[in-house]
Amino acid sequence: MSEGNDYHAAPAAMVKAPSGCPVNHEWSPLNDDYLADPYPIAYQLREDAPIFFAEELGYVVVNRMEDIVEVFTNPDVYASTIVQNPVFPIGDRAAEVLAAPDFNPVAVMSNRPEPDHGRIRKYTRAGFSRRRLKTLEPYIVRRANELIDDMLAGDKPREFIEAFAFPLPGETVFRFIGFPESDDELLKNWCSDRKAFSWGRPTEDEQVEIAEKMLAYWRYCREFTATKRDNRADDFASELVADHEADPDDISYREVESVIYGLSFAGHEAVTALICNALLCLLPRRDQWQQLVDDPSLIPNAVEEVVRFESSQVSWRRITTQGTTLAGVDIPANTPIFMNFASANRQPDLFENPTTFDIHRSNAAHNISFGKGIHFCLGANLAKLEVKLVLEALTQRVPSLRLVEGQPIWSSPNITFRGPEQLLVTWD
Repeated sequence: MSEGNDYHAAPAAMVKAPSGCPVNHEWSPLNDDYLADPYPIAYQLREDAPIFFAEELGYVVVNRMEDIVEVFTNPDVYASTIVQNPVFPIGDRAAEVLAAPDFNPVAVMSNRPEPDHGRIRKYTRAGFSRRRLKTLEPYIVRRANELIDDMLAGDKPREFIEAFAFPLPGETVFRFIGFPESDDELLKNWCSDRKAFSWGRPTEDEQVEIAEKMLAYWRYCREFTATKRDNRADDFASELVADHEADPDDISYREVESVIYGLSFAGHEAVTALICNALLCLLPRRDQWQQLVDDPSLIPNAVEEVVRFESSQVSWRRITTQGTTLAGVDIPANTPIFMNFASANRQPDLFENPTTFDIHRSNAAHNISFGKGIHFCLGANLAKLEVKLVLEALTQRVPSLRLVEGQPIWSSPNITFRGPEQLLVTWD
């Protein structure tokens, strides 16, 4: 058994366009117009070329669903090892912070290749069992209603992310892992801005601040994991420690620490964005919102349509392990690949009237937002469960909920995760 690669290794340099690959000299997922609304631009990118090299990004960009599926389902050729790495080289000061001798998480889930990925995933998948999700459901419902109570008791309009969408997913994944409620605010602070480090282009000072939070968070996760050796509970961390003690040669202690570290980051920011994106889709379309108010059984498919139409994750990454050919283009080894979900999820030959949001869409679940194959998102069912329960609570408790008109909506500048940084709501 081998330990994983460096968890947050930054690229040493940008790669060059593969010979014969079309080159786009201007587009980047960090361009202001793309951050504001990626979908019309993604449509045009796909129409212009199913695959091209983005010079500003340094990645080969794959736009069609069938090609993205090919990448996902051939992990021996398209490795997942870079998905947590910074897109761009990091500065010396941030690198020095992360060079601390005790900052040594290993790749375990989204960024661990086979065969180790499969070995570890059998333990993490067991943690996300139906039984575990069922035990979380009453907590999510109770906490959602408490947050709604607090929101309704306050002034209008209300900033929804602070009042509801940020606390609920974070606290849910912390309870799932087993972190004590007394540490919630500290943990949320350490998690903030994580997406900017790996998927954005932060300034040198911002890099240092985020790196310091990552180091502090890793140290917390290590100390917390150690407490589980003698203080077991009905939580995911206790299960992982027990698994390690039962078979230390199959899952190492460092891997247990690293699963807890990685999951506690990954398990809530995207869900916060997805909850907000659901409101952005539904509240302006009052006829569809009212249908959910009148018939909550429509909510699960509405969640799938949100995931397709306005995903909180609009891309993902891979890197080639060998020379290959994709969509007729020869790609050498060690070429980073950018999979453009924003394009594929609105592909007109797959989704009828793809730019129309429709809670009754029969194939809404055929989206690619949670990936495919061996690295299909471990938390997909939990994320969709949370959004379903949130919509059930809001439609029944606050049917008059609506967005404040004329407010600016903006997303954090990064290449992958999309959701509003502020969302003002009001109600009657």
